[in-house]
Amino acid sequence: MKKLIISLMVMILYACHTKESAFEMRGVVLSVHDLETVDWPRLATKSGINTIGTHVTPKEVEAFITSEKGKIFLADCQKYGIQVEHQLHAIHELLPRELFSEDSTMFRMDENGNRVADFNCCASSSNALDIIAKNAVYYARLLPSTNHRYYYWLDDGAPLCACPQCSYLSGSEQALMIENRMIQELRTFDPEAQLAHLAYHSTLEAPVKVKPAEGIFLEFAPFYRNWEKPLSDESASGRGMAHVENLRCLKENLEVFPVETAVVLEYWLDVSLFSDWKKPAVKLPWHKEVFMSDLNTYAGFGIKNITSFAVYMDDQYWKQYPDQSFLKEYGKGMKYFK
Repeated sequence: MKKLIISLMVMILYACHTKESAFEMRGVVLSVHDLETVDWPRLATKSGINTIGTHVTPKEVEAFITSEKGKIFLADCQKYGIQVEHQLHAIHELLPRELFSEDSTMFRMDENGNRVADFNCCASSSNALDIIAKNAVYYARLLPSTNHRYYYWLDDGAPLCACPQCSYLSGSEQALMIENRMIQELRTFDPEAQLAHLAYHSTLEAPVKVKPAEGIFLEFAPFYRNWEKPLSDESASGRGMAHVENLRCLKENLEVFPVETAVVLEYWLDVSLFSDWKKPAVKLPWHKEVFMSDLNTYAGFGIKNITSFAVYMDDQYWKQYPDQSFLKEYGKGMKYFK
């Protein structure tokens, strides 16, 4: 019955989406090494891609952006009209681990009742949130976003706080408490700032007890899907989660966050994922029909902003696999989507 209800909802959304148009944000997310070794601004503009997100951590990206290669990258993006944003695993640098000795209550409590500095933070600690927010502005000044979108993610798939104040909150709600404090501070620096709420892993379920502050936007990352079959194939499952559940989570998140600003972070181009994060990289398993079907699915929900990880597409990747036709199908597929 649940699958039937979700299917009917998606069909209704498709029917309401009578006039489909090009996606506004057509992005890729790349590591510093990818950007250092490949002329990605030129490659992006040739392929109809209009946004590049840097990756992985704030300090890594800072070192790149302030280097000679980084300055050339920024100048070329400006020349080609490509937006630059920074999608960052950031919590370790926003709340430095060495502060544990000063105030352990800023850090998460584990399931045994011990404060630990391994991952994330205590979302109920005002001291922790103040420091995180202050450092979010620090990095926003160093790494400005040309489109006013900022991305400061929690630790990847890591446990959150289990203290008495946090234990009744879901992962999504703990993340949103942290994000709400960050956007408040970010808007003292950039009044137009928007901050991502990453729906991924332990934060995939929509928050209920905590509401997003103005300026928080949804970033939906369906990491547990199957990329050989379209999301519209709701019976399919990939890394342990059926497509019907991915669609349910997207729908429920869009009931909390505005669809107008929502971003989908996909993995269609993520060579690092398909290589199991090991080099030498494998050739990207590109499925154009799946990609185009997925665009239709996301458009049916009203999504206008889409990007994809493309990590490991460095100089060695293009040397080994020189065919770039899929990249044009990706960028231009979104640009001329009908």
